[in-house]
Amino acid sequence: MFDAKESILPNGIKLVTIKRDTQIAAFHAGIKIGAIYEDIDEKGISHFIEHMLFKGTERRNNKKLNMDLEDLGGEYNAYTDNNSTVYSITSLWIELEKSIDIVSDMLMNSTFPREEIEREREVILSEIRTSKDDIEDCSFRKINQLAFKKGPLRYDITGNEEKVSKYKRNDLIKFYNRYYVPNNCFISVVSSYKHEEIYNLILKYFGTWKYREFNRNDVIIEKNLSCKKVSYKKDIEQSTIIYLFTFYGLSKKEEMALRILNHKFGESSNSILFRKLREEKGLAYDIYTDLDLSDLVKTLYIYTSVKEENIEDAIRVIEDCINKVKNEKIAFDDNTIGLMKKVLKTAVVFTLEDPTDIGNYVLHQSMKKDNIYRFIYDIEKIEDIKKEDIYGVARIVFKNPTIHILKRKP
Repeated sequence: MFDAKESILPNGIKLVTIKRDTQIAAFHAGIKIGAIYEDIDEKGISHFIEHMLFKGTERRNNKKLNMDLEDLGGEYNAYTDNNSTVYSITSLWIELEKSIDIVSDMLMNSTFPREEIEREREVILSEIRTSKDDIEDCSFRKINQLAFKKGPLRYDITGNEEKVSKYKRNDLIKFYNRYYVPNNCFISVVSSYKHEEIYNLILKYFGTWKYREFNRNDVIIEKNLSCKKVSYKKDIEQSTIIYLFTFYGLSKKEEMALRILNHKFGESSNSILFRKLREEKGLAYDIYTDLDLSDLVKTLYIYTSVKEENIEDAIRVIEDCINKVKNEKIAFDDNTIGLMKKVLKTAVVFTLEDPTDIGNYVLHQSMKKDNIYRFIYDIEKIEDIKKEDIYGVARIVFKNPTIHILKRKP
């Protein structure tokens, strides 16, 4: 489905290239360090460093760096998630070498100017405060704090105001020097270039980066605490309801069955929850599930927002839907599984058609040490899923939830 090749550079960088007949080049560089690997005193620091890498290097000050990025004429981005921090540029193929030059400079030579740290600190604090004003973000934050007591999922990727306000320049540099090493770096390139040509470009710009031993922190795996709690917030019109389930130790087949269940239960625009809560009962406008099957993060959320007087009715509907699935009173027939096959195949084609998406996908597969052709195996394995598998995984996952309700403060 595409021409992919992998190599490891002498300094430990893992490189994946995908050769395609395209005028576009998509470059991704990922550092395998994210929120779940941070110590209790480092919450939000990965995200802070992601911001700071755009603020200047030994060769480029902040203005020069951002002008060089703009001059590429493409799109550049960065993000931090639970597992990693990723920097990407999508541009015309003739700009690929310049893209590699810029990102290598950012990853290897960032200087963390003091004045830029203070400016960016305020930007991040503003981001945190804005999230607090959003009732959806606020609700997810509340349920994570309720569900987890020690594990990293208790904390936001952006950190909190107290932590972010206290980080010193030395704290950022120390963390950066510890984890921003070539043997913790993964690169993917989608372009019309041959693998050997990309390899030589990466070696040219990243080759002087010195291998250094490092260790990531062990990640605490914590099941959600089963409980129900109500919180209050001023000046909100709608109340929110969130359910959280965690599940560790599922087989690949069970995870595939869960993907089918999730699509039918709450992910699709014609899901069981959507039909019952919105279309039949008229209790909510927004109702969805969010499934995360990432390594070390196995969560399923159910989210909705309703009028305060409709909270108990909405909970009854959600509980009824869960129980009917667990007790096999909602049918999962061949048509349901057939539709999921079509949905999965469509998602695969969308990914394959977009250089940026496919570059991001293979980057994360490389970081997980998983096969970059996993999606092909998934399509094949979905043929083996039966309705009994879906009901079985529902009984495993849909138990002992954390439930959080957000109401308007009187």
